Amino acid sequence: MRVLTGNDLKTGDVIWWTGTSWSRHVDDAADAGETAEQVLAAEEAALRVNVPYVIDAIREADGSVRPAHIKDRIRALGPTVRQDLTLKPKDPEAIDWVI
Repeated sequence: MRVLTGNDLKTGDVIWWTGTSWSRHVDDAADAGETAEQVLAAEEAALRVNVPYVIDAIREADGSVRPAHIKDRIRALGPTVRQDLTLKPKDPEAIDWVI
């Protein structure tokens, strides 16, 4: 399965080609097959997506889409750290971690 991905120009969100439009959910991704490069060129020219590219993926038995490469799995699932554990810019002790 060949899937198209990129980033939304307005929000920066990771997006996936559904066959007719873009979605923020990897499971909505459609197999672009042999037309992948033509779709990418048209969508990029229409300024709907930033840095689009084709990836290999597998549609699991439950219907979910699993990107073949770990980089794209991370992009599909979101941050790999807990957001509540990141350094806070207004935290006076945060500078100790940087220095």
